[in-house]
Amino acid sequence: MSLSFEEIFETIRMIGLEHLDIRTTTLGISLRDCVADTPKATADKVYEKIVRYGEKLVPYAREVELEYGVPIVNKRVSVTPIALLGLQDPLPVALALDRAAHQIGIDFLGGYSALVHKDFATSDRALIESLPQALSQTSRLCGSVNVGDTRTGININACLMLGQMLKKLAAATADKQGLGCAKFCSFANAVEDNPFMAGAFFGPGEGECSLSVGISGPGVVASVVKQMPNADLTTLSDAIRRTAYKITRMGELVGRKVSEKLGVPFNIIDLSLAPTPAPGDSVGEIFEAFGFERTGAPGSTAALMLLTDAVKKGGAMATGHIGGLSGAFIPSSEDGALAAAAAEGALSLEKLEAMTSICCVGLDMVILPGDTSAETLAGIIADESAIGVMNNKTTACRLIPAPGKKAGDIVDFGGLLGSGPVMKVNTFSGAKFIHRGGRIPAPLHALRN
Repeated sequence: MSLSFEEIFETIRMIGLEHLDIRTTTLGISLRDCVADTPKATADKVYEKIVRYGEKLVPYAREVELEYGVPIVNKRVSVTPIALLGLQDPLPVALALDRAAHQIGIDFLGGYSALVHKDFATSDRALIESLPQALSQTSRLCGSVNVGDTRTGININACLMLGQMLKKLAAATADKQGLGCAKFCSFANAVEDNPFMAGAFFGPGEGECSLSVGISGPGVVASVVKQMPNADLTTLSDAIRRTAYKITRMGELVGRKVSEKLGVPFNIIDLSLAPTPAPGDSVGEIFEAFGFERTGAPGSTAALMLLTDAVKKGGAMATGHIGGLSGAFIPSSEDGALAAAAAEGALSLEKLEAMTSICCVGLDMVILPGDTSAETLAGIIADESAIGVMNNKTTACRLIPAPGKKAGDIVDFGGLLGSGPVMKVNTFSGAKFIHRGGRIPAPLHALRN
């Protein structure tokens, strides 16, 4: 793959002025051959394998950064969902995963995960019950649980377990305003090759090891839209599509170079627009450039459809290796403009949920009052899962019930996680519905073969 001089100069401009970067290179590692006679022996094998495969990820990624002048913000690892290892006591593996992440110098490691969209195996329950301890006692480990799938429906028992788990995890990290919950994600229709945290895991259909890339570029897209203040929406869509094509070509070039150095297969490019708290690196600023006073104003859902569709079309023209989530992240804390919209009341929890029904990944980094009940958390997870299951798309929740905080307060996590307002939650109870338990059956259109 080669780039023209024009593309190279344009990429340099995007990096220097518009916050273009590779958001993550994520090395996926299978741990299916690491099961041993005891939890400690399994943990030792897990640690050894991650260090063996991943020890060169950070230095090789930095070499490619210097060679091409393209920042790679995060270097990460994803592993086989740990519940699939069949452990009755997964905590030793959790601690080993975190030690391995520190040893090889990566930012985060994902895959402390379970897939329970139909029912629980014993090891699934053990992992979910261990999550408050595992995520509060580690700093780089991330976890996820898939509770819904278009083929099987929604496991409401799992939704309630996760609501209860999030309350315990928030309490265990109360000194950090519930920060442990930012390292956990619930899913419907979870994908096996997601390079983004907190929901990354290396699925059972993947190989031994491979490298995936998550690109970014909301600042680049916002700049393009700002330069076309009077263009109609068809013209804007075409301009975003062509921009996404260029960003994707750059992302694949960098990803392939890192994978070549590591000697592992190149897997996928995730086309998601992933913002940061830095000014100019915001999905919310794209909406304002479209012509909205604030994200969340009427028409925002339609605009998000235009944006994500154009990005996907441009990326599809540039590579045959699209995967992961490939949506637009709209976090209420990691994006400065979105946080401002939420603080001013333009972007409510209900409007966020509506936007995820069209083309977004899910409810991301949503900070909730600390007294939000486990049943209400379960209901939000179930609602978001229903959107994914009915529409045959991936949806997710990263919910943070911040201890001691109430609606309207501002919580500052610092760094990449940014700050954002505590969002108002509907206080009418759906607890009786959640406690009915069982599984919501799959929709009729799931009966495809």
